[in-house]
Amino acid sequence: MSTTARVLLGLFLGAIIGLLLAWWDVTAATRVADFVQPIGRLWLNALQMTVVPLVAALVVIGVNTATDAAASGRTARKAIITFVIILSVCAAFAAIVAPLLFSLVPRQEGLAESLRAATAGTAQLSLPNSLADWFAGVIPSNAIAAAAQSAMLPLVVFALFFGFALTRIETGRRERLLELVQSIADVMVVIVRWVLWAAPVGVFALVLAVCARVGHGMIGAFGWYIAILSAMYLCATALMYPIAVLAGGERVRRFAAAIVPAQAVAASTQSSLASLPAMIESSRVRLGHPLSVTSLVLPMAVSLFRITSPMQYIGVASFVAWAYGVDLSAAQLAAGAALAVVISMGSVGLPGQVSFMATNMPVTQAMGLPVEPLGLLLALDTIPDVFATLGNVTGDLTATAVVAKGQSEPESQIAADAQA
Repeated sequence: MSTTARVLLGLFLGAIIGLLLAWWDVTAATRVADFVQPIGRLWLNALQMTVVPLVAALVVIGVNTATDAAASGRTARKAIITFVIILSVCAAFAAIVAPLLFSLVPRQEGLAESLRAATAGTAQLSLPNSLADWFAGVIPSNAIAAAAQSAMLPLVVFALFFGFALTRIETGRRERLLELVQSIADVMVVIVRWVLWAAPVGVFALVLAVCARVGHGMIGAFGWYIAILSAMYLCATALMYPIAVLAGGERVRRFAAAIVPAQAVAASTQSSLASLPAMIESSRVRLGHPLSVTSLVLPMAVSLFRITSPMQYIGVASFVAWAYGVDLSAAQLAAGAALAVVISMGSVGLPGQVSFMATNMPVTQAMGLPVEPLGLLLALDTIPDVFATLGNVTGDLTATAVVAKGQSEPESQIAADAQA
């Protein structure tokens, strides 16, 4: 049985047992929740312990990967700029839409208190006292202290400075240090995989404790989370069509028909990498993009570009804010959106379950929200993932269309294609 299937099994069993206990005897349900809570908390702590080194390493690697790609030529630089702009548009869209959609959902009384009790018992909000206090804390006065306190936004800012400065030192020393940073990231990923092996038990304990205390209201909250996230992913997919027409010069009917085969592979495999051959065929054969653009931009997009990632990070944080009854300010949403773009470009190469905590925790924590509910949401992430992959593949082909605009096929390549 795959890890995804095992995690979903733990989720369903925990929910069913927790709901039955809450229906049968509230006192017994509370006692069982108190008993299993430490098991879930232990698993959640094991996940969180890898986040700080993994996030710092991913940001440094992402900055240097993007810098190397941009230095390889004009087409690559245009692709990087296109990626950043489209990711920023999606992040801004999510920052506006996600809190609005969750605000329309009725919230059960006592949900926040039950979540605190079930996931940690001591989850505290860390909202900034003022905009000035928040802004002053963006750049850390002590990077080591920021890491020790899991202060994600200052840590990411330091990692950005470190990553850009690393591009300025002598090539040999830079490569040796990057190899060390990559090794740290690889070791953290191995540890995360070990922890995910026990995910069914951890998820079972967390969901049982929450459902035993909240009852059917938690199932409703989970359902709204899945529905809203899936709807946002579909909106991101739809948003790519006008971008392809306006910025890429494509005709909407031709573009939509040409990318259907790649979208079908994406929906069936839930993997952008597995969809790459179909994307190349759609771009090269059906849309007629130059080989020099297709062969460069699409592999870069698979490595650096996921339009739904910022939407997931903002959507997760908005769900946590809604569950705890927190109204997010414009400054918090702007900070979360900016951080989501940076995090998304550094973590594309990681599998979804491995990267979930490392990518969502920095954004949620930077917005001043508790991170403990993320362990519950990790199990739910597998359900809307099909829509996420669909959006990512559509975004990859849209970015390729934007970069290809105004570029023609060399005559030598046209002759070679004709002979083939």
